[in-house]
Amino acid sequence: MNHSLKPWNTFGIQRNAKNIVRADTAQQLLDAWQSATENNEPVLILGEGSNVLFLEDFSGTVIVNRIMGIDVEERADTWHVHVGAGENWHHLVQFTLEKGMPGLENLALIPGCAGSSPIQNIGAYGIELKHVCEYVDCIELATGTAKRLTAEQCRFGYRDSIFKHEYQGCYAIVAVGLRLSKNWQPVLTYGDLTRLDPATVTPRDVFDSVCHMRMTKLPDPKINGNAGSFFKNPVISSENAKVLLGGWPTAPHYPQVDGSVKLAAGWLIDQCQLKGTSVGGAAVHQQQALVLINQCDATSDDVVQLAHDIRQRVGEKFNVWLEPEVRFIGRTGEVNAVEAIA
Repeated sequence: MNHSLKPWNTFGIQRNAKNIVRADTAQQLLDAWQSATENNEPVLILGEGSNVLFLEDFSGTVIVNRIMGIDVEERADTWHVHVGAGENWHHLVQFTLEKGMPGLENLALIPGCAGSSPIQNIGAYGIELKHVCEYVDCIELATGTAKRLTAEQCRFGYRDSIFKHEYQGCYAIVAVGLRLSKNWQPVLTYGDLTRLDPATVTPRDVFDSVCHMRMTKLPDPKINGNAGSFFKNPVISSENAKVLLGGWPTAPHYPQVDGSVKLAAGWLIDQCQLKGTSVGGAAVHQQQALVLINQCDATSDDVVQLAHDIRQRVGEKFNVWLEPEVRFIGRTGEVNAVEAIA
């Protein structure tokens, strides 16, 4: 149990695993998974560890997915990009822009690998993966059978997909297929992007603006370990939104197609004056309340206690109960994050 997981999670939390295996091919991944299960050991497949919090030492094998490769097929009105699960997401965004294939610029600087993007249905600044995803290639771990899911079959929701439910622990993602339209339409609905002129804006302008917003508001994981946005932006009913906006008319809110209303978790936390609050070595980031950082040798217990305190304060003030976006990993696998901080 002496293989350190510290280099394999962007929070920089010190925990260990029994084994750590790097997989460069689907076959290597399969072999490592089957070997561990034959020994009745739990298995965890990681990308870059940018969205996990290790609560305890992991009592089995951690497989680091490094299946690489980017292939492009050009058609009359679209580009179809096939991406290995181990490719760094931001590098992919840069690659597509450099090749003159816009569509991913709003998703710049999201940490992690391409293979993790469908699990969370990653999203930022008005775009979600589901808007550009064509398919996800995976393998059934027990049999090695390859399977391609269409975007519809992935059942994408807000920070959600089939890979968090029926497919969790049974399938491994090996590649993602993206469809980028040649009829590019800028999405300028959030943050500094609303100041750009839709008539003259270029994909590079959007990319630069998104990178600037993220770099000025979000901490560098190399300096202060973090897992990006710790909490999901809560979605509440229109009735509850009316009550909340009656008391806080300036609260950022985004009506959804189903009539519900999405709120900004960072704003809710900020209203509770929690920026800079710390528990042990964990703290709420000074510039972005949605990010919890490893300020000084934080333990996972510090992070859990801090998340609990934030959830309570926001819940008591707004009657809105935040849920972690980060995945919590226990001794044998993922555990319910809401229960862990309740």
